[in-house]
Formats: sequence, C-alpha cells, structure tokens
Amino acid sequence: MNPSLTDKELLRTFRELGFVTVSYSLIPILRDAYKAAVVSDITVLLEGETGTGKQVLANAIHELDEKRRPHPFVTAHCGTINDSVAETELFGHSRGAFTGAVASRKGLFQSAHLGTIFLDDLSDLPLQLQSKLLDVIQRGIVRPLGSDEEKTIDVRIVAASNQPLGSLVTQHRFRSDLYHRLDVVKLTLPPLRERMEDLPQLLLFLAYRHRKLYQPIEKIEPDLLQYLQSLAFPGNIRQLENAVQRMLFAKTQGISFGLGDWSILRDVDFEEGSDPLNDAAIGLWKAISLRRIPYAQAIWQVERKLLQTAVRSTVQTHKQLAEKLQANERTLYHKMRSHHVAA
Repeated sequence: MNPSLTDKELLRTFRELGFVTVSYSLIPILRDAYKAAVVSDITVLLEGETGTGKQVLANAIHELDEKRRPHPFVTAHCGTINDSVAETELFGHSRGAFTGAVASRKGLFQSAHLGTIFLDDLSDLPLQLQSKLLDVIQRGIVRPLGSDEEKTIDVRIVAASNQPLGSLVTQHRFRSDLYHRLDVVKLTLPPLRERMEDLPQLLLFLAYRHRKLYQPIEKIEPDLLQYLQSLAFPGNIRQLENAVQRMLFAKTQGISFGLGDWSILRDVDFEEGSDPLNDAAIGLWKAISLRRIPYAQAIWQVERKLLQTAVRSTVQTHKQLAEKLQANERTLYHKMRSHHVAA
C-alpha cells in the first residue's frame, strides 16, 4: 500500500470500494481510515448518524488491509440481535448448551477468524454482553456458551455507533472500559446535509449500482440539485438510495434525473421536521412541467387559492387575516381585490 497517496488518489481508491465522495472535508477521515487499514490489528470506531456509510467504510478498511483481505468480513448487527440469543450469536454454543442446541455452532467471532468483524449499532448491545465482549477483545479468546473450552481468535474489530459512545458512558448506558478499548482510532462520518457537494456523484453512483434493472442515468439536472441542497436528509445516503431506486422504477424515458422525477416522492419526508412548503414546491413544479402552465400563471393561481383557503378556514376581519398571514393589511386588501376574494 502506498502511504503517500495524493488527495485525488485517496478519493479514487475509496470510490472504487464503494465510498463515494468528492468532499475535501472528508480527506482527513479517509486518510486515517487508509492508515488504519495498513495497521491491520488496530481497532477502529466509526460514529455518525444512521445511513452515513459506516458499514461501507468498514468494508473498505477490510479490503485495504492486505493481511486480512483474503479472510472473512463478518457483520454483527448488535441492534437486531435478540437478547436471549445474543451471546450464542456472537460467541457460539456447544451441543446441549440449551434446549434445541442439537449441534455445536460457531459464533460470529469465530466465523471472522483472521478477518474482520464489524460490530454495527454497538451502542445497542446489552450491558451484560459488553463485559464479555471486553474480555474477548482483551484476551483474544472466546468461550462458546455451555463449553469449558476456550478458542483463540485473531480478528480486527471495527465497531460502529449512530450515537456518540462517550455520551452513553456518562449516562451509564455503555461501559467506560469497553469504550476505551474501542476508541483507538475514531472516525466520525458527517451527515449528507454537511457534504452536499457529493450529491451529483452519489446520485449517479447509486443509479449505476442498479444499472442491471433500470435504464442508465448519465446526468443530474441543475434544478434537481438546487432543490436537493435545501433538504436535510435525516436518513442520509440510505434514504437517498431509496429515492434513487423509486425514481428509476418510475422513469420511462430520458437519461437524466430532474425535479420532475423527484416529484413522485411526495410521501417521503426528507426534512428533519415537517415542512409542507417542500411538498407545495414539488406539486407546483409538477403542475408547471406536466400541464405546461406558465410560471407566472402558476404563481398567480397558487396565491389565489392560498387566499381562498385562508378566508374559508377563518372568518375574520382584514386586519385579523393580515396578522394571521403576517402580511401588510393594505397590501393584502389589494391582493384580495385583484383575485376577487372576499373575506
């Protein structure tokens, strides 16, 4: 591996492994990830909101690790493992360890021997299992449930959390000693709303990923990019990929994505809070583009319908209506006259 990659070479290297970005703000994170991959025994902790690409980055670290790349990359979804079977899922069990254990089973740690185990949503791991995980990390051994035999394992651990583990430690929801064992190299991935310059490349990359099922997309229209930059994407890249798949499914012609394609996603909330103005804007664009209504006429009709709705919803004086709409009373009066709307 080349420790002296240029920034462009670094971005290209991770793109080839599925982590797509052109944001130079991520360069320090990717450079540390690349460096951690070289040191194949070092533990890595990935933090960031759900959907920011932690599993993709974990897999990239594994693929860049020349020592561990030929061996398994195993994912343990700590947030979805049932408490009653979590121990056997992670560390295995021997035959007869419990009712129904008709055969011995290797746990995920043994399955990842010589490779990498990715502990996703580690913050959701039950406290009683955190102490056993700490012992596995410190001693490099596992003891399957119901067995007296300890088995040596050699794995790299990459852990991920969508909540800062340090904060959970102060809340006594995560063991401090385990946290300090994991917090050797910590990489915090920013949410999509803080790396909007990545949108064009991500949209094209995600569309290309589904090229075997749908028609190719080669261009992103400026109107769509401008609109997307106003959204918060609480689901981050995972939410964006869902939107791309739905647009691909609905698309019947053309090789570009535009705001008209995005208008099919009316039931999806891309804001952290409810924002009906986004739905209104998409609806207005759909009316303009599909019904070929001139822009000025569309705005005029929207204003008229808004005034009609306001009058119907509350029978008030002009002064009260102006206060409700946060508008100048005189201006509002003239607009209502021009639209033939009576209070």
